[in-house]
Amino acid sequence: MQSNSGVVVILGTGGTIAGRSVQAGDNVGYKAGELSVMDLVAAVPALQGRALEAEQVAQLDSKDMDHATWQRLAQRVAHHLARSEVQGVVVTHGTDTAEETAWLLQRVLAPSKPVVLAVAMRPASSLQADGPQNLAEAVAVASAPGAQGVVLVADGRVHSAEDVRKLHGYRVGTFNSGDAGPVARLEEGRVMAQRPWPEGEALGVALLARPVAEWPRVGLVCSHAGVDDWAVRAAVAEGLRGLVVEGTGNGTLNRALEPALQDAQRAGLRVLRATRCLAGGVVGAPDGAWPSAGALTPAKARVELLLQLLA
Repeated sequence: MQSNSGVVVILGTGGTIAGRSVQAGDNVGYKAGELSVMDLVAAVPALQGRALEAEQVAQLDSKDMDHATWQRLAQRVAHHLARSEVQGVVVTHGTDTAEETAWLLQRVLAPSKPVVLAVAMRPASSLQADGPQNLAEAVAVASAPGAQGVVLVADGRVHSAEDVRKLHGYRVGTFNSGDAGPVARLEEGRVMAQRPWPEGEALGVALLARPVAEWPRVGLVCSHAGVDDWAVRAAVAEGLRGLVVEGTGNGTLNRALEPALQDAQRAGLRVLRATRCLAGGVVGAPDGAWPSAGALTPAKARVELLLQLLA
């Protein structure tokens, strides 16, 4: 059974879940981040009468997520988690960069209470809006006994920050946890755990306290057929501190990139290799291979490298 004791704080950042289109049947021609987090809560009858607090942290399309918003969001999540009366925190978020935000929050906070990203693939004005159900289920997860760590709730499944990835640009069931599988599933508001909740050692929110303008710049380049090294050399010229290379297959890189990457490393850049494959990660570390991002997607590998450089 679910526990309703304790306060659940809902932090709004915008996204499709708060989106609205002129025509109710339009699921693509909408503007994200139109509705406030208070509007979202008010639209879910199951949440009425619950011990909830709502706060608007940002109001943007998550494709436009930036470091300043990450900094502010992490600080507000940490603030509320530190309150003894708070049982968990829900963050309403757009789907485009949700996996990046989830990984940032997990690595920085590694919370012993649940932090749950609630997302939607259809705007609030849609005839088939999925946001209200996802939000109700996110609150259920934030209230669940034993729940902890940063997770994402969508389509009746609970995904860990480390494993979650967006696989489809349109379908409601877009999020997947690959070989690891979901942490839990939801059945009529009941949270059914399937494997251990996320845990880890927190880097600490103080890591993000430095002015955003002083954060190290970390880029992402792609290895592909016919690639040349201009992007790597541009990263060096622009003064980047880190570079994630999205490799083919098991993180393999076109040989045309190697000399430029070696020059970049000599110039002080940190390099990580990831894979563009939609499932799985980089397995093993052959002799001479660049450091691996493991199971992290290229986007999350960029977050990881950013945090490593901040540390």
